[in-house]
Amino acid sequence: MSGTADGSVTITRDGTNQSIRLPLLAGTIGPEVADIRKLYSDFGIFTFDPGYGGTAACESKITYIDGDEGVLLYRGYPIEQLAEQSTFLEVAHLLLNGELPNKAEAEDFHQGVMLHTMLHEQLRSFYNGFRRDAHPMAVMCGVVGALSAFYHDSLDINNPEHRRISAFRLIAKVPTIAAWTYKYAIGQPFVYPRNDLNYAENFLYMMNAVPAEPYQVSPVLARAMDLILILHADHEQNASTSTVRLAGSTGANPFACIAAGIASLWGPAHGGANEAVLKMLGEIGTPEKAREFMARVKDKQSHTRLMGFGHRVYKNYDPRAKIMQQTCHAVLAELGIKDDPLFDLAMEMEQIALKDDYFISRKLYPNVDFYSGIILKAMGFPTSMFTVLFAVARTVGWISQWKEMVEDPTNRIGRPRQLYTGAPMRDYVPVGQRG
Repeated sequence: MSGTADGSVTITRDGTNQSIRLPLLAGTIGPEVADIRKLYSDFGIFTFDPGYGGTAACESKITYIDGDEGVLLYRGYPIEQLAEQSTFLEVAHLLLNGELPNKAEAEDFHQGVMLHTMLHEQLRSFYNGFRRDAHPMAVMCGVVGALSAFYHDSLDINNPEHRRISAFRLIAKVPTIAAWTYKYAIGQPFVYPRNDLNYAENFLYMMNAVPAEPYQVSPVLARAMDLILILHADHEQNASTSTVRLAGSTGANPFACIAAGIASLWGPAHGGANEAVLKMLGEIGTPEKAREFMARVKDKQSHTRLMGFGHRVYKNYDPRAKIMQQTCHAVLAELGIKDDPLFDLAMEMEQIALKDDYFISRKLYPNVDFYSGIILKAMGFPTSMFTVLFAVARTVGWISQWKEMVEDPTNRIGRPRQLYTGAPMRDYVPVGQRG
């Protein structure tokens, strides 16, 4: 467990002599945490924290966020450094194993992932059971959840080798599942993976290639995809990661846990935010209308919602948003898009927000979703696939968090408490006697 900090917190019940001392725990960095595990057994009360905004549900060494300063660290490494110098599979190794790989380890890890990119051929038939117009996330939930029926040779969560193989399988197969989900929706044949390509290149190849003609993956677009995957790989104890951990605490197999995470990510308040940004930008229309729209946002009577600004955690500029903005320039230049009205509009809205006291005082800075949707749209991804791409990236974080939880000797089944406000105990009344 984390080290004990200097000091403690004492809770005293008003009007009584009852009190309890709660030790303070100190992490490597970040605020101290009051250990409330004995609060109910020794003092008879629970804490009330809707949304768990002030509760640490676990101990983790994977990701750290300082929302006030706009800091995001993977295993201690700033996201800016990883985005500039690393690759997605190197970051995946870091998240899973705690350290960046040396050359030999990187090659072994790359091979370990790429050897599992193929899907069991019978999984093809699963897709035929879905309607062509099914939402891609519905298909993802179903197919990822079904993996345990095909790869049941590695489901012993207490076996380290099984955990390692399951991690490789999930990281490798989710992009194939995602690409086939897209191909099924548009009526094109499935494209099998190519292990001679890197992770991002292989994904773009499966998404865009057709058997009738050769397809060459653009290095610029592959790098942009790699960056998107890195920036979305993990984000501490968010809703979907907490879902994976809660499901995993029951002893459920990793495929089922990741399917639960995908279901949680599907929510528009979580993984669907960049799609909402594009919808907002489309409704505004042009950069000339940006100031008028931002004025409506400030008017409480208009009920106008500003999407892509602000964050539950970040109270400063989202560090991922800066990288996404730069990537947006590179992608548009590679595709020969000189004047993109959505990007111009986004830039204008950002400049307005960064100079207006209304937005500054409310910490409404652009977040990663503000620019990622523009990039994905320019690269040809339909908006219905945006959250799927998020799931492809976040699978690495989910399986890393799941692995850490399973290997934690203090792990126990998740069981949140509640503040009950329903009817008190009462007696059953026969139907004929009820008023």
